[in-house]
Amino acid sequence: ATLCYFLQIVLAVYIITFVTGMPANILALYTFVRKVRQSPTPLDILLLNLTISDVVFLIFLPFRIKEASDDLKWNMPFFLCPLSGYIFYSTIYNSTFFLTGIAVERYLGVAYPIQYKLKRKPLYAVIYSVFAWVISFTHCSIVYIMQYYDHVNQTAINPSARDTCYEEFSDAQLAILLPVRLELCIVLFCIPLLICFFCYMNLLRLLLKLPNITPRKRFRAVGLAIGTMLMFIVCFGPYNVSHVVGYVNWASPPWRKHALLTSTFNACLDPFIYYFSSSVLRGTFNHLLKQVTGRLHLRCCCRAFYCPLLNCSRTEESTQSSNDSSARQGAWD
Repeated sequence: ATLCYFLQIVLAVYIITFVTGMPANILALYTFVRKVRQSPTPLDILLLNLTISDVVFLIFLPFRIKEASDDLKWNMPFFLCPLSGYIFYSTIYNSTFFLTGIAVERYLGVAYPIQYKLKRKPLYAVIYSVFAWVISFTHCSIVYIMQYYDHVNQTAINPSARDTCYEEFSDAQLAILLPVRLELCIVLFCIPLLICFFCYMNLLRLLLKLPNITPRKRFRAVGLAIGTMLMFIVCFGPYNVSHVVGYVNWASPPWRKHALLTSTFNACLDPFIYYFSSSVLRGTFNHLLKQVTGRLHLRCCCRAFYCPLLNCSRTEESTQSSNDSSARQGAWD
């Protein structure tokens, strides 16, 4: 009964993430691709890469849905097991790097507006993006290694003969896997978390000191900071804590698969980060919302979704931007 209840939760989390995350990320992908083609900025490039990472994650999520529907038994061709796992874990950690890059970009634009504006080049964001993809995918190659390591041992089960995916490990495999997981926690989670915390706390401190900062900008800054920190703590925190516990106890925690569920929500929560970060995406979303509500003659619903702290017309945006006397305020737009 407990297993059945857990499987229902797993399926619900995966399906909700896929159904809500895919359309939101496709909309964001379309918006950022257009923006990067027209006039790319470092923030646009970082957001585009984060969106691509989420879309790739969601494309491979149906394999996890199939596994959960089969009572966590792997009934698909075995080569899909390490492949889907590799993509699954790599894109999760990829998100931490791009969320960190966004935090640094936002902080530098407010803390050092003049210097950063002079040295702000899309090429630097491209280089960072390549670095993030390489680091996350290189680190998570341990998924492939562990699936085939030590299977030549006569006492080990051949990987293709197993009916589970990335769940059962021998002592020889754990001797390699547990230290690597600890390193993943430190390099791909703890360090990005500390950088994000430093950037957003100082960014908020600087913005709140500005005398003419608008409520809209203040609300967006607070929303971006809170959203990113909650993403790290709620989505990525439990799974990375399992790495530390596993290393201390020298055994893979049985609740590790439960902790992984919160990481899955990352793909459907990232669009909120996009919304607070990008005025282009806010414009696309508002335009789409007006079209849909207009066709359905639901003007009242459109008004219900309208929030002056988040939205403004293009005329208002340009007017407020031109009236900003501080370069720091302009850097936040």
